[in-house]
Amino acid sequence: MNQVSKDTILIVGHGSREDSGNQEIREFTEQWRARRPDWRIELCFIEFAPPEMNAALLSAARSSRRVLVVPLILNAAGHVKMEIPEAIEQARLACPQTEILLAPHLTACDPILAILKRRLRKAMNALDMPDPTTTGVVVLGRGSSDRGANGEMAKMARWLLEEGDHELVDLAFTGITWPRLEKVVQRHVLLGMRQIVVLPYYLYTGTLMQRIHRQVEHLRVQYPQVRFACSEHFGFEKEIFELMDQRVEDLRAGVPDSRLPCDGCTYRVIAHDLGHGHSHAHTHDHAPHDHAPGQEHAHEDHAHAHGDHAHDHAHDHDHAHHDHAHHDHAHDHDHPHAKSESHPA
Repeated sequence: MNQVSKDTILIVGHGSREDSGNQEIREFTEQWRARRPDWRIELCFIEFAPPEMNAALLSAARSSRRVLVVPLILNAAGHVKMEIPEAIEQARLACPQTEILLAPHLTACDPILAILKRRLRKAMNALDMPDPTTTGVVVLGRGSSDRGANGEMAKMARWLLEEGDHELVDLAFTGITWPRLEKVVQRHVLLGMRQIVVLPYYLYTGTLMQRIHRQVEHLRVQYPQVRFACSEHFGFEKEIFELMDQRVEDLRAGVPDSRLPCDGCTYRVIAHDLGHGHSHAHTHDHAPHDHAPGQEHAHEDHAHAHGDHAHDHAHDHDHAHHDHAHHDHAHDHDHPHAKSESHPA
């Protein structure tokens, strides 16, 4: 038996209270298995849905020579930086004979940018006046108390601006941090935008995606003079499968990843030194506070009820994870061009 056949690839999804989102991740898993029939691919969730991450990781470690843990998560905050590494550490202690490796999350990268550009192009083609100079773009993510996770979304919005003709590409969040969608739309209207495209930065459906579409409907009523377009989540695009393939191949090839050195141990050591052990008994439903350099973990955007272990988040954990936009219009512009200095960027 070769080493590859001894591997278990464990997808880690976030999980949602809305089971349709969990079902989409299960469907993604089935599609990935069909693409890679020679791989042993299993699935677990951090919360809200079975199989639970710690139990699934322990089961995989007991039945495999090597476990390759691959987060199906867009941005790194507390789950990626702390909870997944802690679960891996526990599994290693329980199964010292098994090698357990952690891949990076999907990250802000060119393949994700390609998806957003394609979604923006489709939205622009649906508008009556597909003019990028009069069309504002809002990259809408779920928001985190981790400034690094929000920064990954900001990078994607900036890349979208750099590679297109839209002169107004903004960032908004559905919760935890600011600005919110309504405030950004108000700004775009004041600046004279006649169309606004909302690009949700989410992998799968769930309560937040449903809320986004309701918000856009309300904005259509509030601003009848403005034409709105809103794209869908993008978890089944070919780039997502290719990124997951690459994560597995990199782990097998021993390619080092500098984003989370030593399975995120830097973040976990800082957290425990500060007394911020991830106990699921704290609330982050208030305005996010700035952290000193190196304190960027901030345990995700939990809003857990004090005193009980129920994960009563202020808003559902949908998949623009946990833990944060590109555009294209009626014609492709995949090359950088200079923008007019006379318009607000």
